[in-house]
Amino acid sequence: MIARLYELGVLVFLIAAIPGCERSAQHDQAAHGDQHGMPADWKFTLPPGDPGEGRKLFIEAECHKCHEVKGETFPDAVKETGDVGPELSQMAGMHPPEFFAESIINPNAVIDDDAKEKGHVGADGRSKMPDFSDTFTARQLADLAAYLASLTGTGRKAH
Repeated sequence: MIARLYELGVLVFLIAAIPGCERSAQHDQAAHGDQHGMPADWKFTLPPGDPGEGRKLFIEAECHKCHEVKGETFPDAVKETGDVGPELSQMAGMHPPEFFAESIINPNAVIDDDAKEKGHVGADGRSKMPDFSDTFTARQLADLAAYLASLTGTGRKAH
């Protein structure tokens, strides 16, 4: 038995001595994401957007067909059956811009009971809002989110 333990110890020593087989704490950390993994305080943040450009995109994409924004005037849009979305005039301070961006590119990420009660959700339980993930660039998404985050409900923008 002692001879087998000795042989096992020699074998481990020889394997460790083979070039390329060395292991270090640094290697183990990298392999498990501890050294180069996600920092504990990391979160996704959009670059600062331009609310004025976001308003233009809101009009170009005809977001106002489904979303009323009290205090804002938009060109007339022909509403169709199913064009329904929440009123957005008081978004300032309610959510960070990243929440608005996610709502635009992944409208099913957060569906609350209020959306269900107001008819913003289809029979399949999914948002009636289309997915805009292939529509806007990252810059445009940041601008749209900045516009939504600026809405105060008084026709004035938050700073």
